[in-house]
Amino acid sequence: MPTFADFDRRNYRTVDVATGYNGWASTYEQTVMDEMDLALLDRLHHPDWGRIRRAADLGCGTGRTGAWLRGRGIDRIDGVDLSEGMLARARERGVHDSLTLGDVRDSGLASGAYDLVICSLIDEHLPELRPLYDEARRVAAPGATFVSVCYHPQFMMVTGMPTHYTDASGESLAISTHLHLFSEHVNAGVGAGWRLAEAAEAVVDDAWLAAKPKWSHLRGHPFTMALVWTLPQ
Repeated sequence: MPTFADFDRRNYRTVDVATGYNGWASTYEQTVMDEMDLALLDRLHHPDWGRIRRAADLGCGTGRTGAWLRGRGIDRIDGVDLSEGMLARARERGVHDSLTLGDVRDSGLASGAYDLVICSLIDEHLPELRPLYDEARRVAAPGATFVSVCYHPQFMMVTGMPTHYTDASGESLAISTHLHLFSEHVNAGVGAGWRLAEAAEAVVDDAWLAAKPKWSHLRGHPFTMALVWTLPQ
């Protein structure tokens, strides 16, 4: 199975997830584009957001996903993140009912309590996917939906670009990055008891190139993907 190290072209010094996102928290909102995740959520046919009563936001970061969910009428959202720096930003945003410092693979959230579990742009920081899918299954209620927005493995392989940020000294630092093929997601999800209901991909298009014209050679390449999983009632 290929690893990200097989494709890494940047060779930045690498830090762990908590260290990286604590260091990135103050500039994260300035560098992450909606086209990466929120625009992809807008394209999904499932779930019916207006019928969601309670959501678990795993890897909630600065609260961007939580704010998007609030905008869709979901007013009970609990967030979990490994970075205190990111959680501080989420607290300022004020869209979550609770915010917990913790690991998405062992969130501490109540079992069977959520009819939506969602995570965005976190899978590349996990060496294995199955614990994430298992935890999403544990906290999900019967009939729940799990939505995961992920970096597309093709993009990571073509560009050799890790998740990275620039620290206060101007050094570019990579945050521990792992490559996961689509088959790994499918096998982890099915193995945890989920049923794949929908998939969508975002590609490098005019909107991307307006912000990043140097990416013109990547036009048409998939950048992120969204997977929608469901449970039986």
